[in-house]
Amino acid sequence: MPLGTLDRTPPPFFKQGPSALSKLMFFSALALFLMVADMRFRVTQPIRAALATVLYPVQWLALQPVRAVQNGGGYFTALSQAKTSEEEARRKLALQSLRAGQVEQLALENTRLRKLLDLREQKAISGLAAEVLYDAPDPYTRKIIIDKGLAHGVALGSPVVDESGVLGQITRVHPLVSEVTLVIDRELAIPVLNTRTGARSVAYGEPSASGGGLELRFMGSNSDVQQGDLLTTSGVDGVYPPGLPVARIDKIERRAESAFARIYCTPQAQVGAAVHVMVIEPVSGQIPQRPVDAATPGPVKKGAGK
Repeated sequence: MPLGTLDRTPPPFFKQGPSALSKLMFFSALALFLMVADMRFRVTQPIRAALATVLYPVQWLALQPVRAVQNGGGYFTALSQAKTSEEEARRKLALQSLRAGQVEQLALENTRLRKLLDLREQKAISGLAAEVLYDAPDPYTRKIIIDKGLAHGVALGSPVVDESGVLGQITRVHPLVSEVTLVIDRELAIPVLNTRTGARSVAYGEPSASGGGLELRFMGSNSDVQQGDLLTTSGVDGVYPPGLPVARIDKIERRAESAFARIYCTPQAQVGAAVHVMVIEPVSGQIPQRPVDAATPGPVKKGAGK
């Protein structure tokens, strides 16, 4: 057969579809569209919730060997720490027994003053105990995952604390797990109160400051702040109950060319080693409604007397 009569086109089995460049452009445009849609309309939230629910048993099984090794290696260390903690607890118990009478007297005076001034009684803080499962895989954020979710009554925006202070806030809730954004994340800000001066300010997360800390921004160079000042939640944001320890001022930089001081703080909570945490109901959900007095006249509608 002459060579010029041969069909040089590939057989149908080897025919290719669109080119690699066309596929790259199509999937890049699709990925960009999905990212924008997720940021604006949260279209992938149900998918994430379903995947988190399905993968939860797998994550739990994968963490069991790690927990077994950690528990076995830390047994002897925990034993010596337990003895030290027992001695410290006995000392604190003796000190608290001396203060118990004072606390009862102050509580009685507080109740009488609130009744005298007709102030609303503060509701007791309710919380839900949870355990940290793992750190979030995103390297550009500081978040953790806990083992409580919608099924356990966790609400979006709830504060999270450990035994030392404020740890963060619930920023995403799934049926069985929840995502906690730590106080050192750059997207989290907490209104705080300087317990020494009573001045209020806002603490912003600063993950780049010596491994993770907070920063007081927009504070004047002549502000009355000192190294070692304790910052607690002010309670003006309607999220965090007042008086919870947040951070302690660690470093102050005052520059002549700037009107603001650079104030770095160290978080009180164990942001890098928390295991057991407490999820607190937001303050806005704890405020009881005043009962409507039937004798109190309501707003008069226009034209009601006609």
